[in-house]
Amino acid sequence: MKIYADSATDLPLAYFQQADVDLFPLRVHIEGNDYEDILGIQAKEVYDKIREGHQPKTSQVSPETFLQEFESLAKRGEQGVYVAFSSELSGTYNTAVMMRDQVQESYPDFQFAVVDSKCASLGYGMLVKKAVTLRERGLSVSEIEQQLLDTISTIEHFFTVEDLDYMARGGRVSKTSAFVGGLLNIKPVLHVEDGKLIPIEKIRGRKKVIKRLGELVGENGSELAKQTVHISHGDDETAANELKSLLEETYGVKDFEIQMIGSAIGAHVGPGALSVFFYNKLT
Repeated sequence: MKIYADSATDLPLAYFQQADVDLFPLRVHIEGNDYEDILGIQAKEVYDKIREGHQPKTSQVSPETFLQEFESLAKRGEQGVYVAFSSELSGTYNTAVMMRDQVQESYPDFQFAVVDSKCASLGYGMLVKKAVTLRERGLSVSEIEQQLLDTISTIEHFFTVEDLDYMARGGRVSKTSAFVGGLLNIKPVLHVEDGKLIPIEKIRGRKKVIKRLGELVGENGSELAKQTVHISHGDDETAANELKSLLEETYGVKDFEIQMIGSAIGAHVGPGALSVFFYNKLT
């Protein structure tokens, strides 16, 4: 069985190769050039360009890419699951569903699930890892789909951004909010709820917002010492390690995965963004 995911998982390319997950790269457009995320451009390059004043744009996987891959799979009589970037943040999920349905008109026995992860960054990556585990256990397409849908609500996402200007440029917040926030050194704390970005708090100062992210893990996490907490950062490893140390000392977290936020999301949240992902319930 094939498992697919796109580059908004923020999992490294080595993971896709080692876990036998097929990658659908999102597109990154910058300085008049068009790149395949992960394969054609690295996140560090995108952050450097943003710091220079460039505003990268991103786009979803093309319908033709999905159609070609799904048709090829159906012709070979294989099955698959595509765990997609949140439909509230990208059109990729809806496009994949349309292309899957089109292929099933010609191949009615084609077993293929497209799952709306309602997640982003390493929260999305956690769901992909779950799909790989379920495949290893020999579950069917429909069983994997149902278990993934049941898991989504157990994954918590909290994050902050260093500079609201980056989100304003991408249309995620108003320019007025960004201006006022910059003047007052205000850092928003955002949560992903049902796939949407929801601002929940405003904290003044970088140190305080990192401390607050740690507290939110403690308030919402379950059996933290038994799970892997995932941290992603916008080219700010120092902040990621500061949050890691806080979680180790305060809540006894032992296992972490730390990755740089990839180009697809980094283009919108900018350098200095910091995210933490964990389970509110272990299953």
